[in-house]
Amino acid sequence: MGVHRVVVLALDGVYPFELGIPSRVFGAAGGRYEVLTCSVDGGPVTTNSDFSVTVEHGPEALGAADTVLLPPFDTSLLSRDLPPGVRDALAVVPPGARIVSICTGAFVLAAAGLLDGRPATTHWSLADVFRSWYPRVDLDPDVLFVDDGSVLSSAGAASGLDVCLHLVRRDHGTAVANSVARACVVPPWREGGQAQYIEHPVPEGPTNGTSATRQWALENLHEPLYLADLAGHARMSLRTFARRFTEEVGTSPGRWLTQQRLSRARQLLETTDLAVDDVAGLVGFATGTSLREHLHAAIGVSPLAYRRTFRGANSPSA
Repeated sequence: MGVHRVVVLALDGVYPFELGIPSRVFGAAGGRYEVLTCSVDGGPVTTNSDFSVTVEHGPEALGAADTVLLPPFDTSLLSRDLPPGVRDALAVVPPGARIVSICTGAFVLAAAGLLDGRPATTHWSLADVFRSWYPRVDLDPDVLFVDDGSVLSSAGAASGLDVCLHLVRRDHGTAVANSVARACVVPPWREGGQAQYIEHPVPEGPTNGTSATRQWALENLHEPLYLADLAGHARMSLRTFARRFTEEVGTSPGRWLTQQRLSRARQLLETTDLAVDDVAGLVGFATGTSLREHLHAAIGVSPLAYRRTFRGANSPSA
């Protein structure tokens, strides 16, 4: 596999944090990606802060892109129509390229007609105006990101990290994505379907949260953990634990456990020669059939197909 070129299209009013995410994440993937930043005319772009940025490339860079990424720009600049120069810039993107948006970048994709009939997301606070402007888009404002194959969209700020890590995982597997996450000192995996907005993301005190129980569960994934086991470890009632867990994590304990088991299973499939039934037992699925069903539901492939995709590049011998 050759070097994958990611081209970031910066528009006026761009958010500096999100503008830097692609270079930071893909740049930590050991030379597997090349990241270029361009503007619609090759000139500097304003940011939503008190400075502008100079980019090295004009729209011609998009013509050689494998992935195009649109970071967000200031909401005061939102319009139902495309910003000046964007339509011509997008016209040079190769037909097979992936296109990714972060936050308000989805408005550009929608205005260009690239989200018509597709599922997509954007920042939850902009959902009403997005729906009124682009009714042909199947908007889900409650998730971190949406992967619809060649077109992906994500919510605000940190979800840009999530979708970029997701792409690294999709391209090169869990081991490489986890290495990138460690280099960037960010959580290695938040599922796209996790809630954008969590009412109480920070526990009230060190003894009131579910963090210690989540760590305990990760150390005991091979056991048949149930909600009662988790609540008992946290010394909470079932109802209180389920409520606090969802408030802190943005998903239910059962769904979170399944996500963690699948993540561990994917690591083992990539890095060992263990039989599927053995992998299932080590991560807490009752049978190999259960692992197959969950993995297919999550990413659409069987364990053996997944292993064939990533095993060679990430095997100990390689």
